Amino acid sequence: MSLLVVGLSHRSAPVSVLERAALENGLRGKLLQDTVGTEPAAEAAVLSTCNRIELYADVDKFHAGVAELSTMLARHSRVGLEELTPYLYVHYEDRAVHHLFSVACGLDSMVVGEGQILGQIKDALAVAQEEHTAGRLLNDLFQQALRVGKRAHTETGIDRAGQSLVTFGLETLAEAAGATAGRGAADTGGSWLAGRRALVIGAGSMSSLAATTLARRGATELVIANRTASRAERLAAGLAEEFGPGTRARTVAVEDLTAELPHADVVVSCTGATGLVLTADAVRDALATRRASGASAAAAPRLALLDLAMPRDIDAATHRLEGACLVDIESLAEASADAPMAADVDAVRGIVSDEVAAFGAAQRAAVITPTVVALRAMASDVVAAEMARLEGRLQGLDDKQRAEITQTVRRVVDKLLHAPTVRVKQLAGEPGGAGYADALRELFDLDPQAVAAVSNPEQERP
Repeated sequence: MSLLVVGLSHRSAPVSVLERAALENGLRGKLLQDTVGTEPAAEAAVLSTCNRIELYADVDKFHAGVAELSTMLARHSRVGLEELTPYLYVHYEDRAVHHLFSVACGLDSMVVGEGQILGQIKDALAVAQEEHTAGRLLNDLFQQALRVGKRAHTETGIDRAGQSLVTFGLETLAEAAGATAGRGAADTGGSWLAGRRALVIGAGSMSSLAATTLARRGATELVIANRTASRAERLAAGLAEEFGPGTRARTVAVEDLTAELPHADVVVSCTGATGLVLTADAVRDALATRRASGASAAAAPRLALLDLAMPRDIDAATHRLEGACLVDIESLAEASADAPMAADVDAVRGIVSDEVAAFGAAQRAAVITPTVVALRAMASDVVAAEMARLEGRLQGLDDKQRAEITQTVRRVVDKLLHAPTVRVKQLAGEPGGAGYADALRELFDLDPQAVAAVSNPEQERP
């Protein structure tokens, strides 16, 4: 079996395609179950974020695996296979490992070095585990990817090169809103948020990060809107506890968004909705209400909207409304730069290369382990059979003497097997070492079923 990944991201596909291909949270489990239900795939995991959808699988056939995984992605999205195919990338075996490790380190992110991807990889593994579609390979792979990502952030300055998508989005929004409001694009820090009223739509991990960032940068009133009221209330309570009385946090029902919108200075939206949460008409009406209230430009600058959802929450037509400034995933893709802190990025690439080599060696060595275990079990059975055959000749010996003879025979067998089994594990860990397991089985005439029983012990359970 071999690792295969088929996917698309902001690097391979336009946002319009990514938006339609985005998976609803409820569909990830169905995608995984359908994938492992196909002939080529034994394991599956899906990494779905605002700017990538990737399906990982352990397959026994490359071409059939690519065809099946591509079909599955199309079937569970709103993009037909023929349209989707030109935007898909394929990575296999070591290249697939290299890709995931690079993703975990933030090297493939829209904002290079951002650390939020680690939480998304952790979630992807958790979903696969809950659906029982992650076996030994994908469990090992994703857990190691998390360790590699943490190592990159600990051992290098990649954190200085990267930032969260929320931070990048707010700074991009500050530039856009500041420039058009005549304040200049230089005001990209937190000062532009000081004293502002912010509306956060959604209460998931991205929205929670956005709310915390807004409060930390000076927003004095935060309104949380979410379809599940209890989640919004927990987020608001957490903000009040963390930032104290200087930050007012409250919740509103999603149905009351249009009434709340005219009072907001900044809107950040990141929900899992499949349709628009804010239409251009709703924003137009909010702007008209603001103008009718007689608020001055200084007191109520342009309504700044940040849409971090995929598919989008806020109508793209809002771009054209006077008095509104919208930054969305498409805008961020155009604004992102891929080469900050080049020395740190190069250091992370070195870590990734080393970790890929180590992971490959460990996986290749693990392939031969069941054969070595089966060989030692066979040797133990031979010792037991020979000692049973000698039972009649050892009748004159006491228990201590009989035990010493048995232990001596076992030590001889262990010493004879030690060097070749250690060496064969070393050789199996090298590129092209997969054939050593076959050679060991052939040389010692090992029962294939005995080896399979070690590889899949659950098959032996009654």
